[in-house]
Amino acid sequence: MGYLLGIDIGTSFLKSVLIEEEGNEVFTDSKSYNFSTPKKGYVDHDPEEWWEACKDTIASIFKHVRIDKSEIRGISFAGQMHGLVALDKNHQVIRPAILHNDARSSNQVEEIKRILGIRRIKELVGNPIYTGFLLPSLLWIRENEPAKYEKIRYVMLPKDYIKFKLTGEISSDFSDASATLLFDIRNSRWSEEILTRMDVDREILPQCYETSQAIGIVSRTAALDTGLAAGTVVVAGGGDQVMQCIGNGAIEIGDACVNIGTSGQVSFQCDKPVMNPSLNTNTFCGYKAGQWFTMGAIMSAGMSYKWFNNLFERYDYDALNEKIAGIKPGSGGLLFLPYLNGERTPHLNPNISGAFVGLNINTSREEMSRAVMEGVTYALNQCIEVCRDLGLTKDILIASGGAARSRPWLQIQADVFNLPVKISRTREQAGLGAAIAAGHGAGTYRNIAEGCARHVKFEEEIIEPNAANHEVYREYYHLFKDMYQESRTVIEKITLLGRQG
Repeated sequence: MGYLLGIDIGTSFLKSVLIEEEGNEVFTDSKSYNFSTPKKGYVDHDPEEWWEACKDTIASIFKHVRIDKSEIRGISFAGQMHGLVALDKNHQVIRPAILHNDARSSNQVEEIKRILGIRRIKELVGNPIYTGFLLPSLLWIRENEPAKYEKIRYVMLPKDYIKFKLTGEISSDFSDASATLLFDIRNSRWSEEILTRMDVDREILPQCYETSQAIGIVSRTAALDTGLAAGTVVVAGGGDQVMQCIGNGAIEIGDACVNIGTSGQVSFQCDKPVMNPSLNTNTFCGYKAGQWFTMGAIMSAGMSYKWFNNLFERYDYDALNEKIAGIKPGSGGLLFLPYLNGERTPHLNPNISGAFVGLNINTSREEMSRAVMEGVTYALNQCIEVCRDLGLTKDILIASGGAARSRPWLQIQADVFNLPVKISRTREQAGLGAAIAAGHGAGTYRNIAEGCARHVKFEEEIIEPNAANHEVYREYYHLFKDMYQESRTVIEKITLLGRQG
């Protein structure tokens, strides 16, 4: 019997998922970590911590599952998107990685807009210019850490660093590369025009492949470090959203997923790049040639819930879910704005922060927890509205991410979206998607669809919207949108004032 390994390098966890080629999920191990915030708005992470977590989870697999290392046929990856890892000529990390939820590069964002111009950004980039993406982060290093910038010989995305550590090869894939703001998403290649106008050397960028293409093998050094077999096929992988969709079986044109992980996304599979005149969604390359996906993205989804509950002593989340389920929609007249580190869709504003509105002397922790769930879901509903205006609709959504394990949060999603929600039986969809890609790249499956048919299964129950709850949420949702519009100036001023402090 053969096995496949998917490794998901997230913002808060690294997870390794082992599956049988024939269809059973065998074992999953995860290791948590915390990014650093040396200043308000800054989000860094030492890539070596990802590598240590990768080694630890692989060791755990061999400890708990009785398999020979040679039985693992292929390995692939899912990864948090946009972040920047920089290496020197000796392949050493120059500085901590700058992550997707970083907000330091506001000045560089404005400089990119000035140099390219809004018309060319729409034609050439097709995506909003936003902090935390690789290009503005790279320019920030050039302007603020010139000595470190001079040392840069290679840049890559977070998952690509783990791939490099396993193979010694510098590579990326089309989906992750297209989320750097340096990529021609129509033609699946680095954009010579952007590189020239932004004065970025093409030689520092990796070669790119389709998600399920083999890019190398586990090196002898990595084999000694991890316990994997030298020569095991390593496959390109993709950005977390692409791999979650594969792990949810959402690979056909028109399929739609809503994901609540550390950040949150609503994504639609497309047969062409969807150009949004407002530039408040993202369109990136999909898992294969001729396929793209368009998504609305929010910065602090599950992160908001984790942040709030970490303010208290440890709590049994199952017990908390039971209490939240007993609270009526609206959380006792409470709204939460989930803008803990700025926001993308639809506001494109890195200079805002979160807020509770409607607190009173009787407000309970459970009401506040539910309000966080509702606020995140309102923000995702704005993403759905923006995508709907672009002609992207679906009569059922696939829910994924950590929130898919919370029954009250699933019901909140169905009620706010007013759409049925179905759930995969697999908890780690991105890791499963990576393992399926590994199977195609290693020759186990003829294509990604065969791998999905073998592995992706859904719960029998579909979460249906409650009409009465939806009516309540409609009113709260309009107030949620009004809160931002009417308070934006104050929120921006207090956010920037706090960063100065």
